[in-house]
Amino acid sequence: MAVRIDDLDRKILREVQRDAGQSLDEIARAVGSSKTPVWNRIRKMREAGVMGTQTVVLDPEALGFDACFFVLIRTSEHDAAWQQRFLEALRARDEVQEAHRLAGDIDYILKVRVPNARAYDQFYQALIAEVRIHNVTALLSMEELKFTTALPV
Repeated sequence: MAVRIDDLDRKILREVQRDAGQSLDEIARAVGSSKTPVWNRIRKMREAGVMGTQTVVLDPEALGFDACFFVLIRTSEHDAAWQQRFLEALRARDEVQEAHRLAGDIDYILKVRVPNARAYDQFYQALIAEVRIHNVTALLSMEELKFTTALPV
């Protein structure tokens, strides 16, 4: 179902992406509208699935998660049973922030956040004990240059 989004909706979405903790009054003021129309539009966009759950972005380094690894996975197995076990293994590990199935030479890429290299090794050992993987390459991010969850609406 395609949802029609107009300019006011886009302004609301930009504001909510910037800071979802704002009051309706603050959002309405920022987008040049009043509270009731803003609330109705937010409600409609939530019902349509345009807006999901509200969360808070935490600072990983402030919480001791200093190491971010991008894990490239190649597998020689592509059957449904293996894929299900792999998916279950990923969902069971809080260290995995993102997981993507790819087209091309690499089958999957994971974004894994851990305190240090030793913690990554524990994650890696647990993963390969659970699921057969042909090849794993881990890339340590030296510096995060840009991070956003905002879409360019």
